[in-house]
Amino acid sequence: MSRVERPGPAEDTHVTAERRRAARALLRRPLLHADGPDADDLRLVRRHRGELERVFADGLGYRLVVEPGAARLVKAGLGRDATRPLRRRNGKEFTPRGYALLCLTVAALSRGKGQLLVDELVAQVRSAAVDAGLDVDLDAIADRRALYAALSALVDLGVLHERDGDLEHWAEQRTASLLDVRRDRLPLLMSASMGGLESPDQLLDAAALPSAAGGARVAVRRRLVESPVLSVDELTEEQADWWRRNRNREREWFADRFGLELELRAEGAIAVDPDGELSDVEFPGGGSARQLALLLLERLADAVRQHARESDAAGRIWLRVGPELVGSASADVLAEWGAGLKKEHREDHGAALADARAVLVGMGLVRLDPDGAWLVHAASARYTVRPSLAEPSASGQPSLFDATDADTMGENS
Repeated sequence: MSRVERPGPAEDTHVTAERRRAARALLRRPLLHADGPDADDLRLVRRHRGELERVFADGLGYRLVVEPGAARLVKAGLGRDATRPLRRRNGKEFTPRGYALLCLTVAALSRGKGQLLVDELVAQVRSAAVDAGLDVDLDAIADRRALYAALSALVDLGVLHERDGDLEHWAEQRTASLLDVRRDRLPLLMSASMGGLESPDQLLDAAALPSAAGGARVAVRRRLVESPVLSVDELTEEQADWWRRNRNREREWFADRFGLELELRAEGAIAVDPDGELSDVEFPGGGSARQLALLLLERLADAVRQHARESDAAGRIWLRVGPELVGSASADVLAEWGAGLKKEHREDHGAALADARAVLVGMGLVRLDPDGAWLVHAASARYTVRPSLAEPSASGQPSLFDATDADTMGENS
């Protein structure tokens, strides 16, 4: 006798949307706390804790720690990658001095009291510096500014709270400030166990190792989440084999969990956030350096397009642009658009090009050869604006170098 099976329970789209929002919040800000702008997201993380722990652990090898007033996504990162530094509130990168003073401040807070004046904290940082054998002069303006950057970062992370005073002007004017210390959140700052490690490089390497259960799957997914341009030439043989077999299924995984869209191409993939929330670096974006970088990238991508189409798949991931062509393209772009740059860049074209180059290198779209040549990644073609009909590559998949506008790039293979 035949039997009719009842369908399973329908997926609750509201619950799915809440989980996705919570997961995105953790990717955007790995330390959420209740006394900041993240309070609503933290409530969602607590509500969906079990499922989020499973998604991050199984999918990315990340550990999620949820406490009453905070949640910490312990992300392993990508190893020795200096393209995503901690930034100060003014957008400038932390200096090595700033990182050192941040570590000294955390050490000082771990053995201090729950409320203290900024001058008391400065004294404790001096003591921690002596214990660590570091030469720190907090009477010098450079070190005071670096310490202020560290204090500001800890305020943003919810470890410090300014109860009274004027911390913003402390570095320049030595103003007084009373600080509350959330010592329970200090352990959440540590992303990896430091036992048995003897150098910063060892710590980075240990933190970047995929989980034993994840292997190639975890490693590839981390690349797409943390640095959204995935190049098959950067994958190990095991990772490349896994990617070839699973890349189409990965579209659904990234869309369901994080709302990210994967654009698959012969050279790899790009993870795109339609809402533009998950990237810590905008490109294209506002600002003279980013606009100049975009114009220059378009010119160089056009210059190597024909060569890319004639190359095999492996040969067109990175296209070499010689120093002469880089120089002439730069001069042409500056001659045509230089008047629209900010004053500092109009007056110093060398500085303008250096800033634009730094943007492109930081985005993973350009590598620099010692001889002055640029290696331009295939993904650069997605930023050009003149449309053309894409032709399949020899592999049957469209090439990133065949995609010349956002509409073309939106067509997944």
